[in-house]
Amino acid sequence: MSRKTEATSGGASPTGLHTVCSSAVPRILEDGQAPLNRNASVAATELIRAAIVEGRLEPGQRLKEEELARELGISRTPVREALLFLQAEGLVESEPNRGATVRAYEPEEIEDMYELRALLEGHAAHRAATRISDGDIRRLRESNKRFGELRAADDVVEIVRENLVFHNTILEAAGSERLGAMVRKVIELPLVYKSFYWYSPEQKLISDHYHRELTHALEARDAERAELIMKEHVFEARDFLIAKLKER
Repeated sequence: MSRKTEATSGGASPTGLHTVCSSAVPRILEDGQAPLNRNASVAATELIRAAIVEGRLEPGQRLKEEELARELGISRTPVREALLFLQAEGLVESEPNRGATVRAYEPEEIEDMYELRALLEGHAAHRAATRISDGDIRRLRESNKRFGELRAADDVVEIVRENLVFHNTILEAAGSERLGAMVRKVIELPLVYKSFYWYSPEQKLISDHYHRELTHALEARDAERAELIMKEHVFEARDFLIAKLKER
């Protein structure tokens, strides 16, 4: 019997095989369940995350699905999806009989997070120094200029945003999506605790100084120095935040 005859004997045609495979695909949705509105879920995630990071939703605050859905003008399903996603990011926690809340951290947990952040951002700065473009250096210098102007004007909200612009530029220059995702997960923590809102003019000046020194090291393509400065920058921020939390 030829290979062709053997393959098609017993009524097992290629068409029949395709039909069997298709019917074996598992079902995700239950009967009558509508497909998730992915756009609404993504939008809700971004809006709730921004509210947490910018301090409008504070650590320990309850997040009621019904209230959030009403405020956002969407159904509860995408809100539930958004809270699950933020829980995976570590910004939200959920407990039985209590529901979701903005996650609160103990000083010891925050110290651990900053240790991790120093390692990850230090590595990102090291990678960036060997890959950074002249365009990225220009963006860092422009960020430094804006940061200095915002510091002089004491515009805290915009300082927080400009700080993210600076650090994200370095992350992008590092050229690793996985590393970038890991760093962003720990970089949002001090924003949740509004650490910049507690900064004195001297602390803002120190942060400005570190940004400028990092830019110089990256422009010189000095990977070792860039990594060292980034770690010092992160540890300086850690010590300040831990001291403030213990005061409170």
